[in-house]
Amino acid sequence: MFYLPAILIGRATRSLIRRVRPGGGSALPGLVLSKIAPGLLAKTLKNFPDGLVVVTGSAGKSTTTKMLVAIARSHGKSVFTNPSTANIEQGFYSAILERSNLFGRISGDVAILEMDEGHAAEITKRVSPSQSTILNVLEDQLDRFVDPAIVREKLALVASRTLGPVLLNADDQNTVIIGSQLGKPSALRWFGITDAVLGATKHGLGAAPTYLNELPRPLVTAEIIAVEGTKAKAVLDSSETEFDLPNRGLHYALDSIAALQSAETYLGSSFDIKLASKVLSDLPPVFARGEIAQVRGEDVEFILVQNPMSFQLNLDNLNTKPEQIMVAVGRDVHDPSWLWTVDMSNLSHADVVSGYNFAEIALRMAYADIPIGRVIGDLEEALEAFFALPKPNSGMKTVIFSADAMRRTRRILGFTDPEAVDR
Repeated sequence: MFYLPAILIGRATRSLIRRVRPGGGSALPGLVLSKIAPGLLAKTLKNFPDGLVVVTGSAGKSTTTKMLVAIARSHGKSVFTNPSTANIEQGFYSAILERSNLFGRISGDVAILEMDEGHAAEITKRVSPSQSTILNVLEDQLDRFVDPAIVREKLALVASRTLGPVLLNADDQNTVIIGSQLGKPSALRWFGITDAVLGATKHGLGAAPTYLNELPRPLVTAEIIAVEGTKAKAVLDSSETEFDLPNRGLHYALDSIAALQSAETYLGSSFDIKLASKVLSDLPPVFARGEIAQVRGEDVEFILVQNPMSFQLNLDNLNTKPEQIMVAVGRDVHDPSWLWTVDMSNLSHADVVSGYNFAEIALRMAYADIPIGRVIGDLEEALEAFFALPKPNSGMKTVIFSADAMRRTRRILGFTDPEAVDR
C-alpha cells in the first residue's frame, strides 16, 4: 500500500500530459514519482531474480540495449526495460509507471536498462548491477561533462559496483583503462572489431583520446571480423556467425557484438548463437537510428546525430548520396562549436536547414561550400516545406537531426510510439 498513492499521482500526471501532447509523458511523470516515492526505483530493481543488467557509455546504448533485450526475450526471459530510451532517473520511474501494478511491483526475470553515463554512476550507488556493459567514451556533452576523463571516471564507478561480469570495448583506450584499474580481471569480458575492419574506415570508432601511454589491446572473446554494407560477420567464443545490422555503419557493428556477448554472458548455457543472430537480422532499428518510415506515402530515412563522432560516422555512411536532405539541429546542442570539428565533405547538399540552432549549422555548411536550398528557423514550417518537395527520382528523402529536433519532428509528424519502427 505504501506506493499506491504515488503510483496513482504519477499515472494521473502521465494521462494529463498525453491528452495535451500525444506520445509525451516519458519524463515528467517519472520526475513527479521520483520526488514523492524516491525509494521506489531501488526497491523495484532489486526485486528481479536475475538482477539488473546495465548498458552504458557515450554512444550506442539504445541500439545495444534493444538488441540485448530482444535476444533475451527470444530465449524465454521476461525483461523489464526502458524502450522510450529515456535513460535518466526520471525516465526509469516513468517506465515503472508503465509496467508496474498499483503497488509498484513488476513481474519478470531481469531488468535490462540503458543508462546515461552520469545517472548510471548515481543509480548504481543504490542498486549494484549483476552485469554491466560499457561501450565507449566519446567527446560528448562537453558542456555537461567538461572532459571525457570525467565520463571515464563515472563509468569506472559503474564497473566497480558491478557484482558479476563487466563487458568492455577492447578498441577504446578509455574502457581498456577502466578494465586495467578494476582489480578483478576474472570478471572482465572483452569485445571488439578487428584491425582490418577498423583500418578500412576513415574515422574508425572515434573514441576520445586519453593522452596517456597506450595500453595493449586485451584478448577478446567476441569480435566483428567483417562488415559489408549492413551485413556483418562475427566470432563469439570461437563460433562464427553472420547477421544483418539495423543500418550502415561500424558503430552498429560494435553495438551488435556488444549485445551478442552481453546476451551470451547473461544467458549462459541456454544461449543459442543461431537464434541470437536471427533476432539481430530481424530486429528493426531504434527509432531515428537509421529508421525508415512512411510520411505522406513515401519512405523517409531518419538519422539521429548526437555528438561530433555520431555526426561524423553517420555522414561517412551516407553512401547512397540522398537526392533530398533536410538537416535540423535543435536546442540540445548547447555548444555549437563542435559542429566545426565534423568533416562535412560527404554531405552533398541540404534542401532545408532548420532547428533551434539553424543559423549555426547553416553557417558551418556554408563554410564547407555545401549548397543549401532554404533555411527555415521554424521546424514545423521547415518540415512542411521539405515534405512538399516532389518525390525523389531515386532513393528516399533523408532527415538528419539532433535529439531535440528529432523529438519535435516525431511529435509534429505524429510518431508517438517509440517501439513502432519498421526496418
